[in-house]
Amino acid sequence: MSDKNETGAGVSEHPGTEEGAALPARNGATAKETLRTEPARLDEDEDGIVAAEEEPTAPETPRSEAVSQAGTVGGLVKGLVREARPKQWVKNVLVLAAVFTAGQIGNPGVLLYSAIAFVVFSMAASGIYFVNDAKDVESDRAHPTKCKRPIAAGLVPLPVAYAVAAVLLVGSIVISALASTPLAIVMFVYVAVQLGYCFGLKHQPVIDLCIVSSGFLLRAVAGGAAAQLYISQWFLLVTAFGSLFMVAGKRYAEIILAQNTGAKIRKSLEAYSPSYLRFVWAISAAIVIMTYSLWAFEIRETVSSIWSTVSIVPMVIAILRYAVDVDKGGAGEPEEVVLKDKILIVLGAALVCCLLLAFYL
Repeated sequence: MSDKNETGAGVSEHPGTEEGAALPARNGATAKETLRTEPARLDEDEDGIVAAEEEPTAPETPRSEAVSQAGTVGGLVKGLVREARPKQWVKNVLVLAAVFTAGQIGNPGVLLYSAIAFVVFSMAASGIYFVNDAKDVESDRAHPTKCKRPIAAGLVPLPVAYAVAAVLLVGSIVISALASTPLAIVMFVYVAVQLGYCFGLKHQPVIDLCIVSSGFLLRAVAGGAAAQLYISQWFLLVTAFGSLFMVAGKRYAEIILAQNTGAKIRKSLEAYSPSYLRFVWAISAAIVIMTYSLWAFEIRETVSSIWSTVSIVPMVIAILRYAVDVDKGGAGEPEEVVLKDKILIVLGAALVCCLLLAFYL
């Protein structure tokens, strides 16, 4: 998150332009043509990560369809489902990471606890989305793309949004407590941190990077906490700095895109410079490589398998390969970067195979 989201997670104009000001028409273009050629806007996505969205291509009211459904039962149900953002739940499969590395992926009892961790994280992440969008409803209504969000469009009334958020957030902690005390502690920390993100911390430089990264780390910890499995300190460091590497890389890509195209970026990014973000993702990559190597050697001593050591090779190459996309300023959503790079897919498959052989051979 968030899990902002978890996930919804997250800007200044191109240097020298007023915020919200239209770009001047080029070559005698009409106002309508100018609107069509306005640069993409980097819009906030789940867990504080932003994605590029195109501006409307015509001065239409983007909420017209949603407004016609506002106040109806069908519109409310549709709005609640959209606001929960079920597509973002896929990132919660990270709860299986600790289970996999503990060699317990085939244990039904452990998988049951992991399933509970997946459910409560999905509940908490959706609850945070409701809180974030309800809090920012006025600014979202003035935004050309965020105005289509269910709460801003009027599909979900504010009292309903806050009520649903309370049920989801409290429910996630209660269910966690019934399953496992360690899981309840993880969920409480996640909810508290993400609420802090919604109510101002997302505008604090460095803090926002750490909070976004912590969402992925807590997901990885949750699976092991639910089943009370041992989690290696090196595994935790790999997860933490791996998350920071991807988040800092994406922020760097946003700033490079803004400089090259004039795209709008979130206000919190004004405090960062490209050189600073390069420093963050570079040092994060170095720590990931070092801690992963230490973890691999620890695994070899535990399970007496050379395959964990062999896995260092595809891991290091994959990090360096991913860094190429970051350096070019083209690091979008991590899954998109991987799916567009066949070499990264092959390296990922090789890494998984090595770990499978290490833990389950």
